[in-house]
Amino acid sequence: MSGVTANSVCEDCSPLLHELNTSVESTHDPSVDGDDELLRYIWREYLHPKQYEWVLIAGYIIVFFISLIGNTLVCIAVWKNHHMRTVTNYFIVNLSLADVLVTITCLPASLVVDITETWFFGQTLCKVLPYVQTTSVSVSVLTLSCIALDRWYAICHPLMFKSTAKRARKSIVIIWIVSCVIMIPQAIVMECSSMVPELTNRTSLFTVCDEHWGDEIYPRVYHICFFIVTYLAPLCLMVLAYIQIFHKLWCQQIPGTSSVVQRKWRSLQRSAQSSTPGESARIRTNAAAAEIKQIRARRKTARMLMVVLFVFALCYLPISVLNVMKRVFGAFDNTSDRETVYAWFTFSHWLIYANSAANPIIYNFLSGKFREEFKAAFSCCCCEMRNPKEEHQIRGRTSTDSRKSLTTQLSHFDNVSRISEQLVLTSMGTLRSNDGDKTTW
Repeated sequence: MSGVTANSVCEDCSPLLHELNTSVESTHDPSVDGDDELLRYIWREYLHPKQYEWVLIAGYIIVFFISLIGNTLVCIAVWKNHHMRTVTNYFIVNLSLADVLVTITCLPASLVVDITETWFFGQTLCKVLPYVQTTSVSVSVLTLSCIALDRWYAICHPLMFKSTAKRARKSIVIIWIVSCVIMIPQAIVMECSSMVPELTNRTSLFTVCDEHWGDEIYPRVYHICFFIVTYLAPLCLMVLAYIQIFHKLWCQQIPGTSSVVQRKWRSLQRSAQSSTPGESARIRTNAAAAEIKQIRARRKTARMLMVVLFVFALCYLPISVLNVMKRVFGAFDNTSDRETVYAWFTFSHWLIYANSAANPIIYNFLSGKFREEFKAAFSCCCCEMRNPKEEHQIRGRTSTDSRKSLTTQLSHFDNVSRISEQLVLTSMGTLRSNDGDKTTW
């Protein structure tokens, strides 16, 4: 993951030096303009996009717009709706902000470098852009870790720690400060250099932005620590947290499962028979229904966050493994199949940006609230010419539909719980009927 915008794009092509020098010598003819011949060769062999690179360009463009629009809509949805300003959603907004930052600043440069194998953006941006990208990676990892920790406390140990919006905002500030500090070495070691020194004064092509360390041991130690701190250790901790959350929400006998619901209703029936008014039974009915809805909402949120974590781990796995193989073990220093290695690196870079575009899609499919807000945003864009009164009515109908949609999803979430609730409601109706008969008598 280190320096994926610039350095690892070109350094994995180190055999290019010998290949290019040999090709230039073989194609150089004193009877023609050597520089023109060289540029034509470079364009034909290296700069002109190959077939798979055209697909890569299309993929980058699609990811750019989906990521930019989707993550912006996530931020707007939470900002406009006070009921969505929960602790989890604050962290989701922070994740979206990091994705927007890396999409705007790093994706275009990464596309140019992947296609041309050249860094055109100068020494200053050589230090800034890789630093911004690695900082964004750190922010994403720490944010996902905070989400997992918050959900773990809320579900597995609710009495140990009380999460609040204020604490969430403080945590977000700390996440950015820590990420900016620990990624400073990345900015220090990045420098521009030419892969082919003979071409330095003739063309800016094959200028690379790469890490320059004083000794070979330093990059190995740095990248091992980078891999552990920004990928392996947080991923292991988050997986353990979600395993416990899954066990708590789905495997234990919690409110909403059939056995617990039936026990509560049997106790409810006995208390209702012993009391003359039905107020106590109604209170307990409402309390049990609230517990069922709460556990179902937590299950939905946990499922969405598990999918976000899985997609993150999947998208960052290739570049993490490739960087460790290259930086730590030097696996590609003497490779003879440069094209294959280069294709793997370019695809792994695209996966990083694809993760930024995937998150809003996950929210849309697995969160009813975000889905309705996305629909409302697109409806406003399509119907902006309507008068304000009509827009207000449409907005009101959308909110009503959102509540109905959420209620429908909750009612169909767990088949066992639904059957149990139906039995309970039937029993309550019988009890109330009996109470009415007794009162009439």
